[in-house]
Amino acid sequence: MKRKSLLFVVMSLFTLISLGLSACKTPAPTVAPPAAQPTATSEPKEAFVPMSVSAPDCEYGGKIKEIAAVDELTVRFSLCKPDPAFMAKVAFIPFNIQPKEWIEKNGGAGELLEKPIGTGPYKIESWNRGDSIIFKRNEDYWGEKAKAETLVFRWATEGAARLLELQSGTVDYITNVSPDDYEKVESDANLQLLYKQTPNILYLAMTNTFEPFNDVKVRQAIAMGIDRQRIVDNFYAEGSEVASHFTPCSIPNGCVGDSWYEFDPAKAKALLAEAGFPDGFKTSIYYRDVFRDYLPEPALVAVEIQTQLKQNLGIEAEVVVMETGEFIEESTAGRLDGLYLLGWGADYPHITNFLDFHFSKENPQFGDPHPAIYETLQAASQIADPAEAEALYIEANNAIRELVPMVPIAHGASAHAALKTVENVNVPPFRAPDFAVMDSGKDTIVFMQNAEPISLYCADESDGESLSACEQVLEPLFNYAIDSGEVVPALATSCEPNADLTEWVCKLRAGVKFHDGSDFDANDVIASWSAGINAADPNHVGNTGAFEYYSYLWDGLMNAEE
Repeated sequence: MKRKSLLFVVMSLFTLISLGLSACKTPAPTVAPPAAQPTATSEPKEAFVPMSVSAPDCEYGGKIKEIAAVDELTVRFSLCKPDPAFMAKVAFIPFNIQPKEWIEKNGGAGELLEKPIGTGPYKIESWNRGDSIIFKRNEDYWGEKAKAETLVFRWATEGAARLLELQSGTVDYITNVSPDDYEKVESDANLQLLYKQTPNILYLAMTNTFEPFNDVKVRQAIAMGIDRQRIVDNFYAEGSEVASHFTPCSIPNGCVGDSWYEFDPAKAKALLAEAGFPDGFKTSIYYRDVFRDYLPEPALVAVEIQTQLKQNLGIEAEVVVMETGEFIEESTAGRLDGLYLLGWGADYPHITNFLDFHFSKENPQFGDPHPAIYETLQAASQIADPAEAEALYIEANNAIRELVPMVPIAHGASAHAALKTVENVNVPPFRAPDFAVMDSGKDTIVFMQNAEPISLYCADESDGESLSACEQVLEPLFNYAIDSGEVVPALATSCEPNADLTEWVCKLRAGVKFHDGSDFDANDVIASWSAGINAADPNHVGNTGAFEYYSYLWDGLMNAEE
């Protein structure tokens, strides 16, 4: 699945805003001043006193030194090192903005997990656990108001069940049509098939703090002992491809360096024997039964890998299906003793979204991190020009291939579907569908996705179903254009960098109101970001407390205990 021309245009836009020479500012320490507890979020805000959040210095290793409110409608981000992907990152939904008072009232948890207060075109009316989420149009939205008064999110794990609901007209739009049903949708005059073009990756992971996965020969043997082409041929839609690298080739520098190992069961078995396992060993394969662009048939693929491991390497693997929330928490924390199937869909069009998230020093997912990978990625992430950074990404990709923290399996093609009567239907490349612009011809539009959200405090979620719901309600400083993925203004009208990309001054949109009626200002930005990135903030609680995107995309949480 290639999208070279589009993504190169998008990357060119990021490069244009990345012009290079000034030193990092020295800010005041930690969060200042302490915020008073509000009596009610709908009351007028108290007199504006600029807040800031900072690290004592840059020795903690992260990218952000300070975030400060300059005035009511200006925020300054001071970085420890350049970040050419800054604009692409701040447009990602986990970096959304909620009222300072609402965050403080809930202590970073509580009602915040189910009742986000945002500035988006829809607001939450109710979350009926196990059944649906009801959104109502935000009549005070700063932009163009939503077409439909009511938006309903429902969910069903099986693709066939979602399609049946669509065919019966009880829903208007569904995610992830099963590959076997493409022809059925295309031949139905009442339906429209919507191809999705978001770069993604399915990988088979292992955690090197568990035996025998602490032995690189075992990991290499598994890499060579799986026929990935057979998996793609049997379980993926047309347009899918075997992964030559972890990052799809449509992302600049994604496919530089050596291609992944060819299927070679004889060499794989010899390596396993060298590691002391001539007859294989026993382990588990964990997965969650949720349809994804990168994994359309989770159970079938898990069983296929189980079969191949037994036939090719003598490895006996028990297949274990887990509840999605538990699976995400345990896998990303590096607590699964065995193999597991997980994947990734692009959040923003930059290679850092794939490599830096998964292989950073801070990520415990694959066990002990590899300096040969993360040190190279840290250096590469500071270079704006993809051509200049290419040599470092060759080095990083080759190190991933040699050390095998996981096995990249496939880049999946996928499609959504909608009723033919829905107008302005869209499948954005780097965000959830924008239902506010869709017109179902009714007062209500009903969407059916793969699973129920885990929580709606998306500063501390990485699950796609959670993020999709959050995007209808919450907004970051910027957003991604529906058609191109280009970064466009949202709660900020501009962010201007200094010469060496170590400082970004963002001008905020005036006159914006939150769903509770309170006014949006710079302190809301500081409070929202501090709750995520500042480990010493009393509101740094969330659902899991991991705040993965804040940690991994900005190279670590500030003020974390050693």
